[in-house]
Amino acid sequence: MAKKVINILGVTGSIGQSTVDVILAHPDRFEVGVRSAHLNKDKLLDFKERLDARRAICTQDEDLEAALCDVPADITVSAITGFAGLRPLLKAIETSKAVAVANKEPLVAAGALVLETCRRHGTTLLPIDSEHNAVFQVFDEARRHSIESIILTASGGPFLNHTLEQMAVATPEQAVAHPNWSMGQKISVDSATMMNKALEIIEAHVLFDLPPEKIDVLVHPQSVVHGMVEYVDGSVLAQMGASDMRTPIANILDWPDRLATPGKKLDLKTLGDLTFNAVDAARFPAIGLAYACIQKGAYACIAMNAANEVAVDAFLKKEIGFLDIVRCVRHSLEDCEAQVFDSLNAIEEYDGLIRENTANFIANGLTEETVQAV
Repeated sequence: MAKKVINILGVTGSIGQSTVDVILAHPDRFEVGVRSAHLNKDKLLDFKERLDARRAICTQDEDLEAALCDVPADITVSAITGFAGLRPLLKAIETSKAVAVANKEPLVAAGALVLETCRRHGTTLLPIDSEHNAVFQVFDEARRHSIESIILTASGGPFLNHTLEQMAVATPEQAVAHPNWSMGQKISVDSATMMNKALEIIEAHVLFDLPPEKIDVLVHPQSVVHGMVEYVDGSVLAQMGASDMRTPIANILDWPDRLATPGKKLDLKTLGDLTFNAVDAARFPAIGLAYACIQKGAYACIAMNAANEVAVDAFLKKEIGFLDIVRCVRHSLEDCEAQVFDSLNAIEEYDGLIRENTANFIANGLTEETVQAV
């Protein structure tokens, strides 16, 4: 059997490193074509000892899109953090048989463009994000008319049981200390605000072509059940697994077959109680913003994502408070005007305007007067 060629975009991040673990556990099944990193050149070089990749790209110094054209892949794992991953994702769709998406922001900001690019090039889009991968595993596409809803689970993050007063004085160090998952700083803060789940609602809307009223979220602190699909006959099919990203990665790299994971496995005998609760909208308003954005349209989804990226960066630099993150996002959504986008450049231009506007809002002490509509 010929080895599958895997390209890894964002190899030095948590998803990239978990992907490397899965590949190294099956050297007879996979080889790495392109591995890329942005800032962490030293860590990229460290991977040279572990991976016999055809190309190693530091995107500050080299053209990643050109490298993807030189090394077509069976699967490209797209794990570049944030909106910055959009252009490489689109190029990977053009040059790969399948693309495994771990970074939700490109789908949130440009879902229609991503899907159209996949259709045009005949590329399969596969979800690695644990919740969407879970739904993917139990979603009966042939009988989608029988699906009542899909359910994404949320751990609740480090502030699940905090009051608003406690959250108001939360530090970046507290926000990135996720109780269940080992992740990068940005996604850890998103988990703490539940903006991560808000983005996942939009991502699910794009991936599974479901209206927002058929997408639900439940708080599940144990992070054992990652996603569910409820059918009209009352059946609820759930995917369960350890809090280890190597499980969905293993599922996707050898899809539609199954591949042994080098990661942790779930021990049902030691689980104890599994609990599920509704989201507290007063403490985690980001969830409601996601549904509103879907109803408004693509421009609102772009605005939410862009404002959040700027606000999270400001919070990590201790320029704003924790609760100010969602305040910045809400301001952006109230301030932006409806637009229709006909190109990637138009999406990027609008994204840039929202970022500038949000940065100005922060620089002026989160006041309204100096901020101009976009």
